[in-house]
Amino acid sequence: MCGITGFVNSNREAVDRSVLEAMNQAIFHRGPDEDGFYVKENVGLAMRRLAIIDLASGQQPMYNEDRTKAIVFNGEIYNYQELREKLDQLGHKFYTKSDTEVIVHLYDEYGVEGLQHLRGMFAIAIWDERDKSLFLARDRVGKKPILYSHQPNGDLIFGSEFSAVLKHPAVSREVDLEAIDNYMSYLCVPAPMTAFKQIRKLEPGHWLLWKDGEIKTQRYWQPDFSKKIKITEEEAIVETTRILRESTKLRMISEVPLGAFLSGGVDSSAVVALMAQESEQPVKTFSIGFEEQDFSELKYAKRVAEHVGAEYNEFIVRPNALDVIPTLVDHYGEPYADSSAIPTYYVAKETRKHVTVALNGDGGDESFAGYERYAAMRIAEAYARVPAALRKVFVEVPVSLLPTSELKRSRFRDAKRFLRAANLPRTERYFRWVTTFNRDTKKELYTSDFAASVSGQDPLSLLDKWFAKANGTGTLDATLLTDQMTYLPNDLLVKVDIATMANSLEARSPFLDHKLIEFAATLPESMKMSGVGTKSLLKKVAARLVPREVIYRRKMGFGVPIGKWFRGEMKDFVRGVLLSERSLKRGIVKPDILERYVNEHIAGERDHSFQLWTFLMLELWFQRFID
Repeated sequence: MCGITGFVNSNREAVDRSVLEAMNQAIFHRGPDEDGFYVKENVGLAMRRLAIIDLASGQQPMYNEDRTKAIVFNGEIYNYQELREKLDQLGHKFYTKSDTEVIVHLYDEYGVEGLQHLRGMFAIAIWDERDKSLFLARDRVGKKPILYSHQPNGDLIFGSEFSAVLKHPAVSREVDLEAIDNYMSYLCVPAPMTAFKQIRKLEPGHWLLWKDGEIKTQRYWQPDFSKKIKITEEEAIVETTRILRESTKLRMISEVPLGAFLSGGVDSSAVVALMAQESEQPVKTFSIGFEEQDFSELKYAKRVAEHVGAEYNEFIVRPNALDVIPTLVDHYGEPYADSSAIPTYYVAKETRKHVTVALNGDGGDESFAGYERYAAMRIAEAYARVPAALRKVFVEVPVSLLPTSELKRSRFRDAKRFLRAANLPRTERYFRWVTTFNRDTKKELYTSDFAASVSGQDPLSLLDKWFAKANGTGTLDATLLTDQMTYLPNDLLVKVDIATMANSLEARSPFLDHKLIEFAATLPESMKMSGVGTKSLLKKVAARLVPREVIYRRKMGFGVPIGKWFRGEMKDFVRGVLLSERSLKRGIVKPDILERYVNEHIAGERDHSFQLWTFLMLELWFQRFID
């Protein structure tokens, strides 16, 4: 586990090693144990290592037998021992016990097709001295990041984080305004875009090949929902448990202390239970909560730990948001407004005091239908079949009369939100339920200049693309595919990678094993959702591992009480940042609208917590990286 960076000059100009060293030092936190460099004429590769496997001889870069290929690698290959045996039989010679060396031999043997053999999380950079080419690749689901800048003169610059890429003097900080528009919709900048015009993200499941100043990118994997299997529910429970157990066991391979995040939800509870069954020692678990009980699941986490005999470590966070927010802005490197980054950062920080590797439950929702929006999509389909006149008289008018608060979420407020989107086309409906600012809101929000600058693109096209590509049996499959290709890699996995690596902690996710994702895609929709009941099959799997009262309850998520903070200890900070002269003249949001959002929230008239957090993280990014 580490961070990687490097560049290749297309004009054969020799690498400036001082630049390479500065880029590598910028990601020191990703690998504090040691560094490594490959410099030869016009190419330079570098890495920072967090030593997990083959502590004695796992130093990078590594090479094939004749040293014509050099690799730097970020991640873990869980089936590397099996692959090594096969490569041994094919005549390859190894000089370490590292999974990194296996990859370079695979590339030597199979080329880009070698990626199909890998089971794990990875970001790879391989320089081929004979071919004079640079190969970059990213794991199937996007656990490990690669950013790159293909310069106008053909040079290619890459790195695990923005901090590394931006250290290269050739990389411009010009803002991509269309990316900012997408951020306002999704709380993050979706791949391949970044907030910088000259920097792109290599998308999950893709490789990139640079040669003679030109680049080629290609997708090598995506889930296939078309191949449904005939299987009973009991068979599905058994097979899901088997694959998840295998995936969990593989991710327990480590030469350093290992534990698990335990939220008390279905997914992390199942992982911890399986870890406990596979471990000779009590599993170390780490849970985080807040003083505000509405945001705490600690009682469920503790119940799971007690049930499986795990070691339970609990942290009550009283966050000093004013301290952690600048840290988050620095590490994420572009606007990122998922506020659950705060508890993720804190739990990673506390966990790192005890272990170097932590398993988690990420990915279960996107494969096994765990979000309430999946139920909403199904209800909307049924609702659309009711005659319009009946919908209006018996549903829409009565619901519009229900009393709701602008300050507190309720079922009545959720019902009104549902109906505002229920009659829209499928993709637009889904967009309304996942976005912070929809099209109508943006018309009110944006300055005329900014609106004109982004008029040529529509953030909705990101979802349109994947709904159109869906090859499953219905809307649920289409929505799952869309989330796996958008929300999961662009938001959730970015959050976890950055928050954990900022604390030099490796996070592993059994639910993101591609074999489990592929199996889930073959299951009929009815197994993943029973009526409007979310995550039906996975709950039945988990109920055989942990107490039922943990499983069968309303999903809470991993939120933070930012609304309360903005009216309390962060009030002056929010005003100072968002209503500053710099912010009001930024030219994206109309000043009067920005003032109204701030004043209404602080006065307790309306809840604008998500909107204000989005504005806040955007403005702080501008101040840190652009101004």
